[in-house]
Amino acid sequence: MTSSTSVTSSTYDHLRVERAGSTTTITLARPEKRNALSFDVMTEVRDALWEAGSSDTLAVVLAAEGKVFSAGHNFGDMAGADLASTRALFERCVEMMDAVQQIPQPVIAKVHALATAAGCQLVATCDLAIAAQSAGFALPGGKGGLFCTTPLVAVGRNIGRKRALELALTGDPIDAETAADWGLINRAVPDTELDDAVADLVARVTRGSAYGRSMGKRAFYAQIGLDQPQAYAVALESMAAGATTADAQEGFAAFLEKRHPEFTSRP
Repeated sequence: MTSSTSVTSSTYDHLRVERAGSTTTITLARPEKRNALSFDVMTEVRDALWEAGSSDTLAVVLAAEGKVFSAGHNFGDMAGADLASTRALFERCVEMMDAVQQIPQPVIAKVHALATAAGCQLVATCDLAIAAQSAGFALPGGKGGLFCTTPLVAVGRNIGRKRALELALTGDPIDAETAADWGLINRAVPDTELDDAVADLVARVTRGSAYGRSMGKRAFYAQIGLDQPQAYAVALESMAAGATTADAQEGFAAFLEKRHPEFTSRP
């Protein structure tokens, strides 16, 4: 069952978490800090993702408010810090990024403005991303003192080595149209159409079996970094198991009986 009521969670200090129908939206809500990903913010995003992931919501939208989507890591967390502290910071960042891809629902980045460094990494980590044409993307560490090494993990897996290194070595931003052309996001849309474009994508990626999608998402990330024989081994087992699930069997029966399927399994 899904709720048609919009509910705002009061659990978080730096986020807004809202449920409307079958969609949960997690909004970075520290515009005065350019939505910097401090340790506390990353902890809340991680926890909010797992909270949504364990619910019956069908999709998660990751958004932000203010003039910047996210400026990346908070330098205040690192100024004067020792190695143990900086390691803990980046470990928390990895936990947040992993949560995006480990929860069963599709996670869609709704990017209305500039996303830099770990903010760009967060967009690249999301399953899908749509940006307003006025948005931009950058890995500015190459122009500063701390190279964007961890952001390159996600960005490089989206856009390829040469373009990823161009972003990281120059530190220059790219616009949303270029980001779409490079494969960093799915598409760029006029600013006034961002809400509708995200809603349309949510509607299209939540058709069919929620459980089937969750299996597919898990298998995709399990196989995408493997060589072809290993990838097929992972995909084969997932698809064979998927064919035996209640929703898959319902889909087969509905097709053969020429009726609409009634899927019942949760993500």
